[in-house]
Amino acid sequence: MYLVIATTIIGLIMASTMIIIRAKVAKRPTNTKRILLPPVFMSTGAFMFVFPQFRVSTLEIAEAILVGMFFSIFLIKSTDLEIIDQEIYLKPSKYFIAILVGLLIVRLGLKWIVGSHISLGETSGIFFLLALGMIVTWRIAMYFKYRRLMQNVKLNQ
Repeated sequence: MYLVIATTIIGLIMASTMIIIRAKVAKRPTNTKRILLPPVFMSTGAFMFVFPQFRVSTLEIAEAILVGMFFSIFLIKSTDLEIIDQEIYLKPSKYFIAILVGLLIVRLGLKWIVGSHISLGETSGIFFLLALGMIVTWRIAMYFKYRRLMQNVKLNQ
């Protein structure tokens, strides 16, 4: 029970950090690295699956990734890029923080429900895959938006 509470608190801290970072990022121009590197860095967490207590079934992997991809729709819809002085910036969205907080609440609720039926390690594995599916899908969509705008910037030079 203490581990569930501890991991929930850590998740809340990470989500809060994400919101703060997101607010700061909008003040600087973005580029391909800033869009694509976060999922790469996060993917190192997959090393958890080396340990048997974190392993999940193929069906659970598919479900977690699909739910993550579904959640990414909200992030994709609330993330826009804009051209300012021939550079591309993330356009601040008044809904983005509300969506992040809403997704966090839904994920925490699901975590408590799922966690009551399977082990903490499996729950951790499932929610890592959910988050990875969400972030990878969101960042790929951002990358395509960025590429489209980048072509406009090059045409205008």
